[in-house]
Amino acid sequence: MRLPADALSVRCYGASHGSHAHDHFQILLGLDGVLELEVNGRGRRIAAGDGVVIDPGDRHDFEASGSARCLVLDSRDARWQHAHDNPKPRALAPLASYLAAACDGALPRARLLGPALLLEAWTPPATVRIARRAIDWAALTTWAQAHGHETLQVGDLASRVYLSAAQFTARCREDLGQSPMAWLRELRLAEARRFRSQGLPVAEVARRTGYRSPSALTAALRKQAGH
Repeated sequence: MRLPADALSVRCYGASHGSHAHDHFQILLGLDGVLELEVNGRGRRIAAGDGVVIDPGDRHDFEASGSARCLVLDSRDARWQHAHDNPKPRALAPLASYLAAACDGALPRARLLGPALLLEAWTPPATVRIARRAIDWAALTTWAQAHGHETLQVGDLASRVYLSAAQFTARCREDLGQSPMAWLRELRLAEARRFRSQGLPVAEVARRTGYRSPSALTAALRKQAGH
C-alpha cells in the first residue's frame, strides 16, 4: 500500500518481526520504554526523549523487552535527509508527547500539522545551497543493465553517483518522478522484453535481469502489462 506524503502515528513495539526496509524516511521519537534498534548492522537504543531518522533503503529491525512506545512519522519529504545534522533531538520530547496525544484523534489539526512541526523543529536552519552535480542517468542506466543479474539496492545505485541513499532517492524522485527501485524495476522489465524479443528462453532472461525464477519474471511482465 502506498503511503500518503506524511503519516503520523503512535506505535507499540515488542518482539522482533525481522528486518525490513522502506522507500521513505521513517522518523521515531521514544515516548515510553526502551526500543533496541539495528540499522544497517549498527545498533541504536531509543528511550523516552531519544530520536532517530531511518533513511530510505536502510534495512532495520526493532525489538523491545516488554513494550516500547514511539511516535512514528513515515515521510517522503526529502528535507529529512538534513535531520542527521541534529543528532540530539531531546528538545523535541514535549512536542513528541503533544503529537502523540493528537494521534488519539482529539486534536485533528495538530495531527495534520505535526509532520511539518517535527521537520521544522528537528532540522537545522536553512543554509546556502551548493550547486548540485547532475546525475548522468544514461551512464547509470548502462551500468545497471550490465549488472542486471545482480541484486541491487538503493545504496548500490547511490554509490555510483557519489550520493547517500537518501540523497539519491530524493534526486530520483525530482528527476524521474519515481523511487529508485521503481526505476530499476522498469529498466529490468524493459531489458527482459528486449531479450524475449530476441528469442532467449524465459529462464535465461530471468537470470540476466535478476529475477529469482522464470515464473517471477513472467508474473512481473503480466502485472506491468495490466493482465
